[in-house]
Amino acid sequence: MQVSDGKGRWVTSYAYKASLIGSAHRFELTDEGLSWHIAGRSGVWRYDEISAIRLSFRPVSMQQHRFRADVSRASGGRIAILSTSWQTAALMAPQDRGFRDFLVELHARMAKAGSRAALTAGLGRKTYAAVLAFLAVLAVAMAGLLIRALMIGEVAGLLFILGFAALFAWQVGGFVRRNQPRSYSFDRLPAGLLP
Repeated sequence: MQVSDGKGRWVTSYAYKASLIGSAHRFELTDEGLSWHIAGRSGVWRYDEISAIRLSFRPVSMQQHRFRADVSRASGGRIAILSTSWQTAALMAPQDRGFRDFLVELHARMAKAGSRAALTAGLGRKTYAAVLAFLAVLAVAMAGLLIRALMIGEVAGLLFILGFAALFAWQVGGFVRRNQPRSYSFDRLPAGLLP
């Protein structure tokens, strides 16, 4: 969202509630840098001080369409920016457009400041490899159950295994596909990791 800072300048801002308890996490893109206010603490990180941004797809049970940006500073510190905000005990609201606009503008300002930040997308390579190994073991186990159901002629079990496998592939497949580790550039943000 674009707001005036009272001095005739426009700043891009974004806010979300990470939990029901506590204040909102607020961020602004000012001429000085990324201004943040989290849990009673605040600060401003110059755009050229930001050393890394990692974009990822992080669904949770209350919100299956949730994205995350981890912003790190060279001298230490990391900020997580989420695309959803807690509204009530049972409702987590998406803020897709605001999240997307904020991150696109952050990348544009960093590029203008000459940033050399490491821009990565998805999970870390070791974590992603562990996820793939787990899925391979699970696929072998499911194939074994499927073959066993065919051998004993258990049609209901066969249908259950096929249905479960299809649902699992649909749910987990999107997570694995979107979170493939890769690098990106300031002018080509990964479309699959922005709402």
